[in-house]
Amino acid sequence: MDAIEAILTRRSIRKYTAEPIAADQIDKLLRAAMRAPSAGNEQPWHYIVVEDKKILAQVPAFHPYAAMITEAPAAIVVCGDSSIGLGDAFWIQDCSAATQNILLAAHALGLGAVWLAVYPIQSRLDGAGKLFNLPANIIPLCIVALGHPAEPKPSKDRFDPVKVHRNTW
Repeated sequence: MDAIEAILTRRSIRKYTAEPIAADQIDKLLRAAMRAPSAGNEQPWHYIVVEDKKILAQVPAFHPYAAMITEAPAAIVVCGDSSIGLGDAFWIQDCSAATQNILLAAHALGLGAVWLAVYPIQSRLDGAGKLFNLPANIIPLCIVALGHPAEPKPSKDRFDPVKVHRNTW
């Protein structure tokens, strides 16, 4: 799958088969994440690969939109290190770009994924911090649930020419 096709056909997938994700696929996702652009090349990201079903089952206790994660064979928690980099706005952008790379790479590999936002909602930050034993300077941006898709989802064209401005507003 080429890059444009991956971008135009990627969808959030919330239903997964029980098939595990191969270790080399997880490695490819992490390599794609770490190829994201980074302000000042600070690379403030850290990743937690979660494959323990008992840990995944605890996520919905603090994240109200994460019910699907209990069926996912894996997840990646994308975190930013607030002690390095050029400030909050930049680690958020860097980790968001890394998350998008994970989503696109997962789709290109035939996997399904969905972005579960954690930051900036305090109850989700507290829950993730406790569950994943995060140091104070490590802030969870999101959790990406991953699996082999158990639902077909056709692409949706969201292009809206009304939202395109040329040269000025």
